[in-house]
Amino acid sequence: MAARSADETLLARALVEIPPSDALNEQILDAAREQFVTFGLRRSTVDDVAKRAKVSRVTVYRRIGSKDDLVSACLLREYRRFVADVDEAVASLPTIEDRLVAGFVAVLKHIREHPLVGGLLRLEPETLLPFLTLESGPAFLAMREYLADRLRHAQRAEGRPETDPTPVAELMVRITVSFLLNPVSCFELDDDEQVGAFARRYLVPLLSAR
Repeated sequence: MAARSADETLLARALVEIPPSDALNEQILDAAREQFVTFGLRRSTVDDVAKRAKVSRVTVYRRIGSKDDLVSACLLREYRRFVADVDEAVASLPTIEDRLVAGFVAVLKHIREHPLVGGLLRLEPETLLPFLTLESGPAFLAMREYLADRLRHAQRAEGRPETDPTPVAELMVRITVSFLLNPVSCFELDDDEQVGAFARRYLVPLLSAR
């Protein structure tokens, strides 16, 4: 089984573990979210976020970092908020296959409808892309490791042979991002039933891939 790097482990933990509450950081991230939703990424600056948060530019840099850091922090916070919802939606399902299908439906629906992530994907896909890909993004790695951890847990719970699920998790995340970035497809994914049927036909078989 391939060993995960320390950075990947930290990213997976960052996605599912809520950090200690910090009112000022939350104030800055709330302002950044509002700024990005209203004006997009291209037209937003650290100064804009600072003004909305009613703090200095230096405070934003000290607390969060650059504009890219603000975007990454916002995305991770939004992902944390729906990871709990996805976990709850699939927790009572009996098999790993059922949980994978329901989880894929929930994630695709949530991101499509999300005012920040879904909105930016529709309006500025080329701007958001670097934050959703392996080459640059904490968000991509965190989602991949989150899914891999859930697959490992399901393997153990069902007494299945323990294989490294990271490649399968990465394929699933890449497929999801691909459909979000370019929804034009021969696959009909207009409603939850269609998305679930797609997942059961094309994603579930990946679980048995080696």
